Amino acid sequence: MSEQLDKASVISARGLCKQYGKQAALDNLSFDIAPGRIVGLIGPNGSGKTTTLKAILGLTGFEGELSVLGRDPRLARDALMEDVCFIADVAILPGWLRVADAVDFVAGVHPRFDRAKAERYLALTKLSPKMKVKAMSKGMVVQLHLALVMAIDAKLLVLDEPTLGLDILYRKQFYQNLLEDYFDENKTIVITTHQIEEVEHILSDLMFIRDGKIVLAATMEEVGERYIEVMVGPQQLNAARALQPINERSVFGKSVMLFDGVNRAQLAVLGELHTPSLADLFVATMKGAQQ
Repeated sequence: MSEQLDKASVISARGLCKQYGKQAALDNLSFDIAPGRIVGLIGPNGSGKTTTLKAILGLTGFEGELSVLGRDPRLARDALMEDVCFIADVAILPGWLRVADAVDFVAGVHPRFDRAKAERYLALTKLSPKMKVKAMSKGMVVQLHLALVMAIDAKLLVLDEPTLGLDILYRKQFYQNLLEDYFDENKTIVITTHQIEEVEHILSDLMFIRDGKIVLAATMEEVGERYIEVMVGPQQLNAARALQPINERSVFGKSVMLFDGVNRAQLAVLGELHTPSLADLFVATMKGAQQ
């Protein structure tokens, strides 16, 4: 008998499967996302990230069970999208559209749109009300799209590479606004990105995906407790390797080993301890998933 969906979760998936020809995009995928969390869904190209998001948004069919805000996205997409906002990696807006027209349009069609909030976001950019999309750089188009979507008071915000095309200053500003102006305990955010280091400080939960399977799902607190990096000197190499690190790399002539669930006191005698970056943890986990 299959495990039941978690009704308390914002998103609950059990046994999701999706095939593209002979390729499995989702391979018996199961996970839960609790309310009031910021979750990073991280994986290499072709790992199943986009297909997972499409399933959540009701944009693709699949086998298995999926509940999003208590609804099956295959059966109740229109109702679901009243409570969900989505920022895609490519913001497609018509070239003739002016900034003011875009704000007016969204204000007219979405009951939870906050015009004042959109205008505050736009004030941080070089966009003017009369500027047309065709006169904008790619970064400006993304800025407009972000301003429109972030001003909608949604229960679930899905971000797929949300800052693609933006320079580093605006990327940092975007994530700062996300925390200060948007996120609260009544909202849940799912982010996919290749720029892991830029979202590391805002995530509450982490899911690594590879080949349509979740290979790591943990809170950031659990990650901090489970994973420890040790810079090991030559004399301690054999003792360290005996504790079965999940990854080993060389930095400035020393071996840096990553351990999962090994007692901190055991590791402290081997060398200097560090908390691994998400990027290093990701690389190590993907290596392990390949074996």
